Amino acid sequence: MSGGQSAPPRLFDRALRRQRAARMAARFAEHDVLHAYAAGLVAEKLLDVTRSFARALVWGDRGRHLEAALPPGKVGTVVHAGADEDAEHSPYTDGSFDLVASLLDLHATNDPIGALVQARTALKPDGLFIGVMFGAETLQELRGVLSEAEIEGGGLSPRIFPFADVRDAGGLLQRAGFALPVADADRLTIRYADPLKLLADLRGAGESNVLTARRRAFLGRGTLLRALMLYRERHAAADGRVPATFSFITLTGWRPHESQQQPLKPGSATMRLEDALKRPTD
Repeated sequence: MSGGQSAPPRLFDRALRRQRAARMAARFAEHDVLHAYAAGLVAEKLLDVTRSFARALVWGDRGRHLEAALPPGKVGTVVHAGADEDAEHSPYTDGSFDLVASLLDLHATNDPIGALVQARTALKPDGLFIGVMFGAETLQELRGVLSEAEIEGGGLSPRIFPFADVRDAGGLLQRAGFALPVADADRLTIRYADPLKLLADLRGAGESNVLTARRRAFLGRGTLLRALMLYRERHAAADGRVPATFSFITLTGWRPHESQQQPLKPGSATMRLEDALKRPTD
């Protein structure tokens, strides 16, 4: 990179992530809970915005839930990024979209700020970006039991993504140059009769381990069985079901435009706080 800056660390194998998603595409609908939920969060945000959007770019809505969740006329032409296209090297940077939406991709991006900058350049001035990513509490139960089982077996391997918290995620928007940035957190708990079904859903949804530092060997059968036993011991409810926590962070920001509300400059207030506190109440 120019200016003496080093490239961001390559935490994720993005090509492998696309390959696995393509491999599971035929059965994606059987495991499409998380992506459907993320699309619902984006739809809620869009319904709160009074304007409509003539042209939208959507990353990651493999189940095509977003358009179905919106009333007619809310979004006009929708361009879905292709399965072989990557948000880290987006071809859509011509400033021709009124809306860019990203569903469950940013959490597995090596350069999230760079991806957000490219999303911003895809927008027209005063265009809206909405992104949903997994947050820090995601899969906290699974992370705990996998780590314990592997430590007992004599080794620990990175197996679940290092998710961001809501404060860090909101800072990404500011650093990427978005105006009026907002980050919201939401939590979904899914109760499984068998934690093996959780692993099947993650794999079927294309959310399996693509960390570059992952151990290439498969998780040993003994370690897996121990982790599943610990999952039930630590987290099972009275009915035997176990919870799986998913934290979603929704990011919204606008490409800057002169018509947008601007924060007051320091010292520009017309009344001192001391005087305001002395004013009589009605």
